[in-house]
Amino acid sequence: MFPPGSLKRWYPHCLLPLLLLVAFPAAAHVGSPDVYYEGDAGPYHLFITVRVPQVVPGVAAVEVRSQLNDVTQVRILALGLTGAGAKYTPSPETAERSKQDPQFFTGNIWLMEFGSLQVRVQVDGAHGKGEVSVPVPAISRQALRMNRPLAGILFALTLVLAFGAVAIATAAAREGELAPGAKPVERDRRRGRIVLAVAAILCFTVLYGGRRWWDAEEVIANANIYQVPQMSATLEAGGQLLLSVQPAKQQNRELPRGWSDPSYVADLIPDHNHLMHLFLVRLPQMDRFLHLHPDKTSSSQFLLRLPQLPAGRYQMFADVVHQTGFPTTIVGEVELPDIPGNPPGSDDSEWAGPAILSGANAGPRCPLPDGGQMVWERPATPLKANTPTIFRFRVEDAEGKPVPDLQPYMGMAAHAEFVRSDLTVFAHVHPSGSVPMAALELAQQGLLAYGGPEQNAMVSDMAMAPASLSPEVSFPYGFPKPGDYRLFIQVKRAGQVETGVFDVHVQ
Repeated sequence: MFPPGSLKRWYPHCLLPLLLLVAFPAAAHVGSPDVYYEGDAGPYHLFITVRVPQVVPGVAAVEVRSQLNDVTQVRILALGLTGAGAKYTPSPETAERSKQDPQFFTGNIWLMEFGSLQVRVQVDGAHGKGEVSVPVPAISRQALRMNRPLAGILFALTLVLAFGAVAIATAAAREGELAPGAKPVERDRRRGRIVLAVAAILCFTVLYGGRRWWDAEEVIANANIYQVPQMSATLEAGGQLLLSVQPAKQQNRELPRGWSDPSYVADLIPDHNHLMHLFLVRLPQMDRFLHLHPDKTSSSQFLLRLPQLPAGRYQMFADVVHQTGFPTTIVGEVELPDIPGNPPGSDDSEWAGPAILSGANAGPRCPLPDGGQMVWERPATPLKANTPTIFRFRVEDAEGKPVPDLQPYMGMAAHAEFVRSDLTVFAHVHPSGSVPMAALELAQQGLLAYGGPEQNAMVSDMAMAPASLSPEVSFPYGFPKPGDYRLFIQVKRAGQVETGVFDVHVQ
């Protein structure tokens, strides 16, 4: 898990157990790895946060908050989302209940493999048992570096152990058969020199072999570091945009293309009835936003007809979900001229407005095209990074009354996109949280298949919005780092998608 040069070449093999302890401190999105989910575990309404480790294998921190003080015990476990790994559940860990807040539970679990996993939360309480499964993409996001002082200490200890082993072997050969008080003769000293040479060669061989083994493991670890897939865009005749997934540039020829191989998108499944959700944000003002749905034309290409939009440089974020339930956001940029297309239709949508940081969208109210407004029920305290929060919004008509006619938008009550001003954070969030619905449905199917009759009766429909919607929508999420963010909140009314936009500074 360490990059080249982070440890001296001579000592990794003999100190591997210690290194493992140092290496593991306690991806459908960009720069937002933690998973947020709000939903029901049987009769209990929960807000679950899974803080994914930086490297895998690694330890994930799980936080569970119950809506009411009716939960007595919470247990957590991790297993595969699909395949054989989803059939065999390990023994769960008991989460610790907070002494200050009896509705809050925390626990740690190991994520032992890459790919699509799930964290199951089992609940006991006043209303019996409940269980819910939260999909979690397990990836290594970086190679953890060892600090130089610790590396120096470990290198010095390795030299001490190596020289000590050679010295002990030499002394044993030279003096091991002598009587007490006797001094070694030339024959004994010769035997000692021979053993010294053999022991030194053996020690060197072991250390050199450890170096070679470590290099091989390092190649594998680097190959498993998640690389955000890139895509290019080509404008074709008729205002059609052709999207192509590009392989990542490899610094080491031994590394496979892995995450960014163009064939990486050959196994996609629909999420909200679309294989890809493409978001375009005009740069640098972020004053234009589009949510579009290209069609797949080959194993690595998508095509869409652009609606009418002005010229500019656009950042692309494309959300897809694989058959395993693993979510991916593919990124890229495209320079476009003025496009004389038609307004977006069906599930596509667009927004145009003031630039970010202009102050126009800094308040809690955003006007909507139909004359109404969207109201953000902002918390009284400043928003802080790495703090799970429920973001609540209300849609009002032109008279300031809550609207009675919100419609499901692609099966959900609403969609939200959280984008940092420097584009290092992009998160597509739903009322159920930051997990894609396609992955959530796979997790639900796992509960239905292996949860037994009682569990089957308690698993609720987590994927679809009800036919009659409340004028209020909410999203569980936590900003991953401080900075300025723009929030795009999308709802549907009278067959039209409306987007409320809010700017916020996060401490």
